[in-house]
Amino acid sequence: MGKTAVVFPGQGSQFVGMGKDFYDACPEVKAIFDKADAALGYSLTKIMFEGSEDELKTTYNTQPALLTMSIGIWEVLRNRVKADYFAGHSLGEYSAVVAAGGFTFEEGVLAVHNRGKFMQDAVPVGVGAMAAVMGIDDEIVVETCKEVSGAKVVEPANFNCPGQIVVAGHKEAVEEFSEKIKAKGAKRALLLPVSAPFHCSLMKPARDRMAEYLKNNIVIKDLNVPVFNNVDAKEETSAADVYDALCRQVDGAVLWTSLIKNMVDSGVDRFIEVGAGQVLAGLIKKIDKNVTVENISKFTDLPE
Repeated sequence: MGKTAVVFPGQGSQFVGMGKDFYDACPEVKAIFDKADAALGYSLTKIMFEGSEDELKTTYNTQPALLTMSIGIWEVLRNRVKADYFAGHSLGEYSAVVAAGGFTFEEGVLAVHNRGKFMQDAVPVGVGAMAAVMGIDDEIVVETCKEVSGAKVVEPANFNCPGQIVVAGHKEAVEEFSEKIKAKGAKRALLLPVSAPFHCSLMKPARDRMAEYLKNNIVIKDLNVPVFNNVDAKEETSAADVYDALCRQVDGAVLWTSLIKNMVDSGVDRFIEVGAGQVLAGLIKKIDKNVTVENISKFTDLPE
């Protein structure tokens, strides 16, 4: 019998109106949204449903919005789906830990709101950048990052699927990298519309603040269901490992390709993406075309 993994999306999947169909149809989803608003002390729900795109795109709103939608939908699904493993892309790892019983939803929503603030504060707007690279081997990307990095750095930030990597660092280094990688045969190198260079060494101040915040404000518990983390792409269940991985992922690369391959090696043949958009479903199909991939982002996606 194959195993089922439930995976949760990260930044980039948000959209105005996200989760409203679930909110209107399911009291348990409305309860989660109400908890988010109460924990944060402002109406995140209003920003999610009616906010301007810019307001929703601000990272300290985006992060709690995605967590709220993911956990809201999971509340509806949890009695219908048996998850053998959880995982989440970047911020989605917090959704995975909440779903696995590592800390409460309210603790999680405040943590990611602060994570967004810490990440934004780590690098002034305009100093950092990120770029998506398509159609070239991972090794060449890693090598080119090393060639370009000196006083200004550029590093691999997300290994999303074979032939799709995101790099992050100082804007000048990212731009120089983009030119070099295209000259080496990459199909595309596109600068991303992000407010900070996530998952690279420039995020070290945010990592330090997040480590302090998690230690002082959250009681992390051992997990009921294993989570595969981003930084090692390995499964974890102990509270100490969860804490360690959540700290390291702030300035460490997201090893999504390895994570999915390791889940498959552990017997997973069915993946369910829960939350906004369909980004992860697309990546998983590119990593392993033999697995079943489902996506639950709209109320109409719910199984009968």
